[in-house]
Amino acid sequence: MGREYSQLGLEERIEIARLSGEGASIRQIAAALDRAPSSIARELKRNRGQQVGYQPAHAEAQARARRWNGSRLDRDAALRTEVLGQLRAGWSPEQIAGRLRRDGPSRLSHESIYRFVYAQIRRHQDFPLDFTWRNYLPRAKSRRGWRPGKGGSPALHMRHRVPLAERPSAVLTRLDPGHWEADLMAFSRYGQNLLLLHDRMSRVLIGSPLPSKRAEPVAGALAAALQTLPPACRKTVTFDNGTEFARHYELGALGIATYFCDPHAPWQKGGIENAIGRMRRFLPRKTDLAALDSGALIGMMAAYNNTPRKCLGFQTPAEAFSEQVLHFGCESTSRPSPG
Repeated sequence: MGREYSQLGLEERIEIARLSGEGASIRQIAAALDRAPSSIARELKRNRGQQVGYQPAHAEAQARARRWNGSRLDRDAALRTEVLGQLRAGWSPEQIAGRLRRDGPSRLSHESIYRFVYAQIRRHQDFPLDFTWRNYLPRAKSRRGWRPGKGGSPALHMRHRVPLAERPSAVLTRLDPGHWEADLMAFSRYGQNLLLLHDRMSRVLIGSPLPSKRAEPVAGALAAALQTLPPACRKTVTFDNGTEFARHYELGALGIATYFCDPHAPWQKGGIENAIGRMRRFLPRKTDLAALDSGALIGMMAAYNNTPRKCLGFQTPAEAFSEQVLHFGCESTSRPSPG
């Protein structure tokens, strides 16, 4: 078993200076302090002053100067401003770190960002409540950890309902475009809901406010959102078992197949569930949609779609979806072969 290592302290440095001044050898000093001779030799070489020789106070200051002196975000003001701006825009620490790696040689881990923010939370815990560093984080938690969640709604038998087990297996790979997940984002004010659609391949999010939660306007809003897309970008939609999707079969007129999750299994459409969780940062449940103009809502959707995602190699959903649409646009407008 090797001896456990610890940094030299000021008292040990005082003793090294005394014994060295008395002419003791490195091995004699090491034996007196119960240290390895290599540690004493390194200490005398690295922390000796050119003019004054080895002095304990000078050696201690030299050693402290070489040690880690805080987060890189504490030391680099420009990087700190950039990272805080991206956090404020809704990017997660992992997205920021990944985009920095994608865009240039800068290296900053997501753990460094988390540690910096949580250090600020601890440092400013006595400030007024409006000084909230935790709001820089996607879930606005004051400490790390998982919160258990509830989920699932009762299964309802509706006309032409097709279970998820019959959905094409290719949908699971997320490599085939045109497969969507849909859900409602509810708010505390009665009757206020957003219809959201999430593309499984590109992770792009589209949506619109609903005048009503009834099945007929929901079906109309779904058709309006999808009918402008190329047919290859609108193949299937997956729902939960809410009655608001009872007229799902009307999407068949656009060539769209519809499928439903198993009872109490919202995780089977995890993409849209995750997207709603991310959008809650911009639109908390207490938001009054009636007081929110369309431009603000479009801006929030744009912020979501222009945030880099790890699952896309830190490409943004907007970039991935644009490539997808352009690909099919080029295919549909390609020049016919001479015949």
